[in-house]
Amino acid sequence: MNLNHARLAAAVLASLLAAGGLAGCAAAVLGGAAAVGTLATVERRGAQTRIDDQGIELRADNQAKALIGERGRVNIVSYYRKVLLTGEVPTEDDRRKVQVAVAAVPEVAGVVNELVVAPIAPMTQQSDDTLLTGRVKTRLLGSNGVPANSIKIVSERGTVYLMGRLTRAEADLATEAARTTSGVQRVVRVIDFISEGAAQGSSGQAAADPAPLAPAAAAPAAGGAVTHPVTQPTIVQQPPAPQPIQVQTLPPVK
Repeated sequence: MNLNHARLAAAVLASLLAAGGLAGCAAAVLGGAAAVGTLATVERRGAQTRIDDQGIELRADNQAKALIGERGRVNIVSYYRKVLLTGEVPTEDDRRKVQVAVAAVPEVAGVVNELVVAPIAPMTQQSDDTLLTGRVKTRLLGSNGVPANSIKIVSERGTVYLMGRLTRAEADLATEAARTTSGVQRVVRVIDFISEGAAQGSSGQAAADPAPLAPAAAAPAAGGAVTHPVTQPTIVQQPPAPQPIQVQTLPPVK
């Protein structure tokens, strides 16, 4: 990160802390990375899974850099061994190659490819996404029934991605809070659904990894919005096949 980028990152972080009351939340990082926030004091991943996710992000980032270098901007976030790819690449072939390379990283259970073929987003867009992550964090923290500390938020070009292990009720409440946040253009859920019992069992402490529920068909979300499975991004499964993740997208409130 050069000096100008570092100054911009510091300014954005300062504005987040001042305007959003976000002291104690993980800082979102600029300089080529998506605006990512993990509201984490309560975890629904076991210790080994958290270690695996960190290792996946490191190895996948190395793979992407080897393929793309400075020609694009590939952001990688792993949650429960499912990897979300966001950012920009020069060609559709690059987009495909990055997905294949990341899917081959050990321990990866699935890849959600939201890379776009486009020029690298300017720093103004990246800072806007950082601010958007902060606003969504604040909304989730203030929403009853939303386990904000168990949700990872990624913002990219006005799209907010929600990642976590949630009950269906929790996911709908979190989605409604995110999609009604100012500046959100689209919400995409990358969710492993768990039972109410599993969620309650992890309350207040780092949890062992609970078993996910089978994904359901598209259904009305809280507030009457309807979620629709997306045809893109593609989920690439690694053998042995894990429980498939459900990726859903829905528009913001008009």
